[in-house]
Amino acid sequence: MANILDNEFYPTTLLRKFSKTEHYINVPVQQIRNVNVLQGNLNLLPPQIRDFVEEKISLCKPKNVYICSGTEKEASRLSQLLQEQKTLTPLPKYENCWLARTNPADVARVESKTFLCSADKRQSIPEPKKNVVGKLGNWISPNDMDNAINQRFPGCMKGRTMYVIPFSMGPVGSPLAKIGIQLTDSPYVVLSMKIMTRMGDVVLRKLYEDTNLHFVKALHSVGTPTSGQNEYPHWPCDPDRTIVLHRLETEEIVSYGSGYGGNSLLGKKCLALRIGSFIAKNEGWLAEHMLILGITNPEGKKRYIAAAFPSACGKTNLAMMTPTLPGYKIHCVGDDIAWMKFNDKGELRAINPENGFFGVAPGTSNSTNPIAMQTIFKNTIFTNVASTSDGGVYWEGMEDEVSDSIKFVDWLGKEWSKGSKTPAAHPNSRFCSPANQCPILDPAWEDPEGVPIDAILFGGRRPVGVPLVYESLSWKHGVYMGASMRSETTAAAEYKGKVIMNDPFAMRPFFGYNFGHYLQHWLSMEKKQNVRLPKIFHVNWFRKDAQGKFLWPGFGENCRVLDWIFQRLDGKEDIAQETPIGYVPSKNGLRTDGLKDNVDFEQLFNIDRDFWKQEVDEVTKYLDEQVGADVPREIWNEADSLKRRLDKF
Repeated sequence: MANILDNEFYPTTLLRKFSKTEHYINVPVQQIRNVNVLQGNLNLLPPQIRDFVEEKISLCKPKNVYICSGTEKEASRLSQLLQEQKTLTPLPKYENCWLARTNPADVARVESKTFLCSADKRQSIPEPKKNVVGKLGNWISPNDMDNAINQRFPGCMKGRTMYVIPFSMGPVGSPLAKIGIQLTDSPYVVLSMKIMTRMGDVVLRKLYEDTNLHFVKALHSVGTPTSGQNEYPHWPCDPDRTIVLHRLETEEIVSYGSGYGGNSLLGKKCLALRIGSFIAKNEGWLAEHMLILGITNPEGKKRYIAAAFPSACGKTNLAMMTPTLPGYKIHCVGDDIAWMKFNDKGELRAINPENGFFGVAPGTSNSTNPIAMQTIFKNTIFTNVASTSDGGVYWEGMEDEVSDSIKFVDWLGKEWSKGSKTPAAHPNSRFCSPANQCPILDPAWEDPEGVPIDAILFGGRRPVGVPLVYESLSWKHGVYMGASMRSETTAAAEYKGKVIMNDPFAMRPFFGYNFGHYLQHWLSMEKKQNVRLPKIFHVNWFRKDAQGKFLWPGFGENCRVLDWIFQRLDGKEDIAQETPIGYVPSKNGLRTDGLKDNVDFEQLFNIDRDFWKQEVDEVTKYLDEQVGADVPREIWNEADSLKRRLDKF
């Protein structure tokens, strides 16, 4: 067999140059099933991949097909093509950075249009109480999914190129990694997938080595409105008919109408969390919406922590934290997703299945996250941020980092000035950057066996009632803590305003199957033989005083909380005291040396019995209404136990 990286592998001449119409100049092409194969050879693909591609060619009827190689030359040519199509604008202030402005109707995940498909509805989502609107996923029947596809996809790629993206979530060849094949008509998606996944020839080689290797099928099109006209030609989409579908039994993903990351980069939320969590349940591991960080104390001892926060609640800031305590070091393994599995030694090992960072831009600055700022200004795609007259970008949080002489164009392409009532960048604007540019990337971040997880953190935005940190009393209590997570809504989805929403395990938008069954799966970890379960904690950086000011300085000072957790993992008991909700730092248990801010620790750790009794009642009501008969008995027992402890408090 020819080397995939050799030209001989592809009988056609390799791509030389793009033009505005996506033709290739002086490049002989194959004609297969009335499409031009611009790079690669469909006949040489492993049979199961070729069948998948040819089936979707017949459905979508693209003009061209292009099998992605994942090379830097390919990325450069795609960037030039997107510049000519006015989808990307170069940012000369930085090295190989680009700005995309989307259709204003295509700016976030579309949770209300995202569905799980299974023959048995209860496999996908729990059955809520009568007259209650379910909020733990949307189900679609196999027949309705087929109808939704047939209403949107036939001929949707006419005149366009279908890109075939072989990609791996996780290091190629890792026992924890999974392979996917995404078909898309968006070169913007190809460039983003190159950053966010391992993609191209390196994955094809793996598929050739084992033609029986399973892969997840993913089909995406930006779509075409029924009118045939795109209001924003540089950003084709069909927001009125956008839909994101997951067929569980066959592990297939189908997405139509949106070019935005969470809806179009199908390796991310769709595979790594929804399909991933379904696979994880069947195979006995965990696919979670969690960052992974390594923390080393002054004595040189290292621990790894996984943490689940809802989107835009500080995952990237924590994963890239610059600690204020002397001698502590933080290394980043990942900022968004963790795949965790017990190995033969009983260790819970985790990989970051992603290859890049898809972070929220607003709020990221040299004061809040200097490591991110050192990471993102090279080889990055920015989406829906503002541009500056010196060839750079701008968003809320960067006020002190641009001179007064700079002029701005906001995310809508309009002139903007500081002090304007409207934001310069969309609240959910993003940077898409390669992980290997992070200066504190953990040396073991690509270890195929993963890193050993010692602690799991849950958290969210809770302005009142919830202390800075507390530790679970047991594994079952920790699972209850995850189930009872609540947080202020963010801009990462289509919700508006700040309201407290239940977001169990920070997975509410991402469960790949019935949440009640998910809880049972987590509880089952305790029943595994000869395993070392991590300790579980809850953190809340966002508690406020009566004037609405944050009680805790956060950011680099959060290392003080990690220091307390580190010591608890080492078995130090005199730094904690038991309360009804769990263990909290005892007086002087949390290090305060060098803390510049005047912190009201009494208020920060105050546990109000009435607040927590109401909290238990609201969580119980939520679980009863949303999950009902599928709530495991152990969870009800934990809620009852917490009530009894509060009554005695």
